[in-house]
Amino acid sequence: MTSVEYLYSFRFTLFLISLLLILFGTLLVPFDMFQTYFTPVFFIVNILAGMLLISKKKKLHAFYITIFLISIIFILFSSYLVRDEEGFRYIEFAILFSFYCFVTYEIIAQVWQSTEVNRGVILGLMCGYICLGLVGFFICLAIELSEPGSFYGLPAFELNPEANRDSLAYYSFVTLLTIGYGDIIPNSQLARNASVLIGLMGQFYLVIVTAVVIEKYIRHSRRPD
Repeated sequence: MTSVEYLYSFRFTLFLISLLLILFGTLLVPFDMFQTYFTPVFFIVNILAGMLLISKKKKLHAFYITIFLISIIFILFSSYLVRDEEGFRYIEFAILFSFYCFVTYEIIAQVWQSTEVNRGVILGLMCGYICLGLVGFFICLAIELSEPGSFYGLPAFELNPEANRDSLAYYSFVTLLTIGYGDIIPNSQLARNASVLIGLMGQFYLVIVTAVVIEKYIRHSRRPD
């Protein structure tokens, strides 16, 4: 067994850990320090963990490795080398959005196609749900960038873009979880449609994907030894 094959068995564990570090690292490290130094590193780790998810698709290796290497380069450039260049931020945003859309699909496909429900599948189920929240965040961010003021309750993007992004990530997950505190409100028709879409994604995931996994678990647990 090669090292990649060994790590593949822990792909969902590694991916989930990197996701949790991205989302909740500010609980352990001061916010400004985390955003400046740790966030880019954790995103790179998350991308590398995402590469494990497709490590068995030999025909697509070259394509996906190229995409992931490009994304790592742009994250480093936009975070450390050209922090004030907004063009790099937009390219980084587009790459990460594409990455999480693909990874979300791949996670859901692997969880759906699993024949046996084990710890890895459960962790994969958790990864898929968190990735949906990140996809929702990028959708909201794209709307706010194209139509500023689409979400009421955000800080002015020009004054504090990082706080703006964090608020949209918070809004995406609150909407996905159907909590709806009401501190951030969709202010345009496009933003409202996106909010409905994020809520539906969360409900469909729970009702369909999670239900299928639970059904498989119940069916297999009832098998005679």
